[in-house]
Amino acid sequence: MNTSPGRASLRKQLRARRNALSPFEQSKASQALLKRLRSHPVFLRSKRIAFYLAADGEISPHALLIAAEKMGKECYLPVLNPFKHNNLWFVRYRSGDELLLNYFNILEPPCEKSRLPAWALDLVLMPLVGFDRRGNRLGMGGGFYDRTFAFKQRTDKKKSKSVVLIGLAHKCQEEAFLACEAWDIPLDYIATDQEVIKT
Repeated sequence: MNTSPGRASLRKQLRARRNALSPFEQSKASQALLKRLRSHPVFLRSKRIAFYLAADGEISPHALLIAAEKMGKECYLPVLNPFKHNNLWFVRYRSGDELLLNYFNILEPPCEKSRLPAWALDLVLMPLVGFDRRGNRLGMGGGFYDRTFAFKQRTDKKKSKSVVLIGLAHKCQEEAFLACEAWDIPLDYIATDQEVIKT
């Protein structure tokens, strides 16, 4: 999945925007995200939820993960699939579980633990670099989530109908328009520290 120079430049600008937020602003945004999503109908009805560990200025869903655990929900984290290039597995995670650094120096649970295929999840909370209100997402450029959820674009919706994709972002990551590629998987919702947008 090659990206154009324009996308690379925009990605750099948007990453700089979110990294400019102070630790206080990051913490405040995470708490605001918690308030917006913990009572959202999609979150409430979801049993198996994929989260991520925030890095590089991403808005953190950690407080929401803790809330989900208290509500009896199953929490999962993305793990690099060792058998399928640029693809993800989702491994069961509980607060305090062991985490290991992967190839990209990102923490993830050991892949030998209990895992689910992407289509078996109810809700996936995805990091992003940029978004627009049509549900277009600009990621880091590796295409991991797009490849993993490519089944949502197929005509047979049997597996994908129950998987809801919500992109999480700071409000400052919004763009008026993002050009999308054929392989880009659109989001069902975007949740920021200020609102939840149905696309």
